Amino acid sequence: MLPIRSHLAATFAVAGVFMAGPAFAQASGCGDAQKFLTERQSLIQQINKLGGGGKKKTVDPRAACGIFTKLVSNGSVGLKWLETNKVWCQVPDEFAKGLEEDHKRAVEMKGKACSAAAKLAEMEKQAKKQQQQGGGLLGGGGLTGSYTMPKGAL
Repeated sequence: MLPIRSHLAATFAVAGVFMAGPAFAQASGCGDAQKFLTERQSLIQQINKLGGGGKKKTVDPRAACGIFTKLVSNGSVGLKWLETNKVWCQVPDEFAKGLEEDHKRAVEMKGKACSAAAKLAEMEKQAKKQQQQGGGLLGGGGLTGSYTMPKGAL
């Protein structure tokens, strides 16, 4: 009778390992959230640095556009992960709602920053074109806003 019990115990032990395999795999999926949350925190710190830490500082829209593009991509990954793992990983509804709202704001800010970057690029292109044609303010370069003073007696 003892050998049968040991075989049954071994069988249940092996079955337990195989049944726990998917649980371990999904539990490690819960750890994936840490990756995109760490990246998201880093991107938000970069955005805060662009703003000058509360000081009145002009933000370069080209740099902001790039960072917001990465933030939106990160948010899309986070929302996809949330959709797949919210129940299994027991993610609170408040966290899910907050991530969705942050993602919407990031998409909106990305649109504004990238639009401003495109306008800035267009204005620079136009100014360079005017400078090449020699038609800036009072005949000076349009890009710098300076003009040359005539030399000699007037």
